[in-house]
Amino acid sequence: GRIHRFLKQGNYCRRLGSGAPVFLAAVLQYLTVEVLELAGDAARKIGQRRITPRDLKMVTEADAEINKLLRDVTIPGGG
Repeated sequence: GRIHRFLKQGNYCRRLGSGAPVFLAAVLQYLTVEVLELAGDAARKIGQRRITPRDLKMVTEADAEINKLLRDVTIPGGG
């Protein structure tokens, strides 16, 4: 649906296989879960019950692979 439409509108390639949007959705879901789990653990360590933008920033900077992927991303309120 939506991912397929965005990939086609973005002119990333001439042809788009039917499995590409499904695979991309799975990758995005995995990355989201990974970052939220790490941020939740970090928040729990310091006694917080909610994940703050600061927790997200700390987690993305602490993990080398995630940091490499998100190095040009600005998290508003992350400090």
